Amino acid sequence: MKTIQEILQAKSHKLLSISPDASVFDALKVMAEKEVGALVVLDGERLAGIFSERDYARKVILHGKSSKDTAVREIMTHKVVCVRPDQSVEDCMALMTDKRVRHLPVLEDKRVIGVISIGDVVKEVISEQKFMIEQLEHYIHS
Repeated sequence: MKTIQEILQAKSHKLLSISPDASVFDALKVMAEKEVGALVVLDGERLAGIFSERDYARKVILHGKSSKDTAVREIMTHKVVCVRPDQSVEDCMALMTDKRVRHLPVLEDKRVIGVISIGDVVKEVISEQKFMIEQLEHYIHS
């Protein structure tokens, strides 16, 4: 199975991030434009947290806050589960399932180099399974 580094290399877009001082509204605009479900929150180059659609739904809408008047730092997830580029896709799937998260920032030397989503992981697992099925079918027919 592939490593996270290999998945990151195949992804088409660069790291998407937002400042903790940005408004939730601005974060949502970036997420909508880029069609992503989460943004890494960077304070300079330091990982400060992660902001996701889940954070918005649970901490803005349900609390009657305004997305234009609320800073990302107020509602972002501060305790972020991260992975290293050398970890396997299988490790990430287990971690995502155990911690109930859908996005994992990838850290190399304490620097964020990318984000892996549950979609990335599922796509890779399906690809691996398809390859295995094709190999087994070829073996059976030969």
